[in-house]
Amino acid sequence: MTDPTPPPKPLNVQAELARERNRAAAERTLMAWIRTSLSLISFGFGIDTIVSAIRTFQATEAIDSVRFSRIFGLAFILLGIYAITVAVIEHQQELRRIQRNADYFYTPRRSLGLTVATALIGIGIFAFVGILVRAFR
Repeated sequence: MTDPTPPPKPLNVQAELARERNRAAAERTLMAWIRTSLSLISFGFGIDTIVSAIRTFQATEAIDSVRFSRIFGLAFILLGIYAITVAVIEHQQELRRIQRNADYFYTPRRSLGLTVATALIGIGIFAFVGILVRAFR
């Protein structure tokens, strides 16, 4: 009697080790984005906390500077939330690509680092202009 199931393919050790290296690299990348996002969120929270503390000690109310600082802090928090969300989604997609039985090929996609850097440039310009306007009032 013959067995209808074909014999299993021989294990390609080099391909499996390459997959494991790619998976480990994806994990390291996710951890780096988690650290970056946590720093952005903490920085935004810190700005808001410091401004709130200064505001309680001021005799005069500086509404414009408080509102500006709140928006500035919230921008960092939102950027951190965006970065961690996109990093998790990209990590899951990368793991699915690695797990496929087909050959693993690089597919170009938008850089999360470039997106976050561009957003930081925007936040920096916003902060610079806001401080510049306040300086010449």
